[in-house]
Amino acid sequence: MAEAVLHDLVQKAGLADKITVDSAGVGRWHVGERAHSGTLALLRQNNIAYSGRARQIVTDDLATFDYVLAVDRMTYNDLSRFGLPEYGEVSLFLKWARESGLTAVDEVPDPYSDGSFDRTYELVTRGCRALLAHIRAAHGV
Repeated sequence: MAEAVLHDLVQKAGLADKITVDSAGVGRWHVGERAHSGTLALLRQNNIAYSGRARQIVTDDLATFDYVLAVDRMTYNDLSRFGLPEYGEVSLFLKWARESGLTAVDEVPDPYSDGSFDRTYELVTRGCRALLAHIRAAHGV
């Protein structure tokens, strides 16, 4: 969901040639699968196209991307097996949304377990807007 929302915001800002958006999970559970039907329905409802497939994170991702973001602490802790200190920014996804007062929480709930797709979309959108604002300011784009 976050990949689709951020990619949409980047496209609308005219920054697709400067910012690459991708997502990956820490586990192999859903590799190759499309996003959950609840996520796809919500994205369609918000006019956001998405056709990505799940993949598992690899060490090269941490060397390639400037930001590696975890939606929750459990995922962040799973990322520690890659030796995080030697890479760029690795943090919780909602870091900049919290810092800018857009949310009081720092973890995105898993909508697959509780059906909270709308709440997750709201948090993801706030997180993506704050992240994009941070990237634009930090990198002058």
